[in-house]
Amino acid sequence: MSIFATRHDRLLSWEWIGDHTDEIWERTLQHLQLTGYAVGIGLVIAMAMSMVALRWRRAYAPLAALSGALYSIPSLALFAILVPYTGLGFRPVLIALVTYTLLILLRNIVAGIDGVPRSVLEAADGMGYEPWRRFLAVDLRLATPAIIGGIRVATVTVIGLVTVGALVGSGGYGVFINDGLSRNFTTPIIVGGGLSIAMAIAFDLLFVAVQRLTTPWSRAGMAP
Repeated sequence: MSIFATRHDRLLSWEWIGDHTDEIWERTLQHLQLTGYAVGIGLVIAMAMSMVALRWRRAYAPLAALSGALYSIPSLALFAILVPYTGLGFRPVLIALVTYTLLILLRNIVAGIDGVPRSVLEAADGMGYEPWRRFLAVDLRLATPAIIGGIRVATVTVIGLVTVGALVGSGGYGVFINDGLSRNFTTPIIVGGGLSIAMAIAFDLLFVAVQRLTTPWSRAGMAP
């Protein structure tokens, strides 16, 4: 009993961390899995929405409004709406996280493609590019900085929200935070919160590096 009290009185118990390394790794994989699925699915949906908006310009406003309305719903409220239909666990959190990526990705994709210089598009047309080939080889290529920027923001946002998703049984670092709060034990709170922040920073830096590697012309101030 005295050992238990001593460990709980400390701000950070290294003994607890050593005893829970396997669980920390398991929660890390859960956090990464949810983040990857949410951003990946969100990117596919947002890309489809963007293509519709670029083909029919009048569709952009309602699509952006719908995405904005979903984004404005507080995460806990959205979980509460979804749980009666999906049950607890992975599914409601994944659905909610995907909805939170749509507005960010849609805006960045459309803005990036709209930002491609008209002269470049005319040159590609003059070279005989078919519309689909020009879209893949020119439009998306030059819109890469904006698209990666959107993925970067969406990923960091999702990493934070995955932590909240532990309240409905999705796993991830939020499990440690909930456990620490329920027992008034600071170590799991610090571990869960600290690892979430570290993961967000790591992915933010990763996408900065990816953007620099894939768009060298943006650093040189010239087109590819």
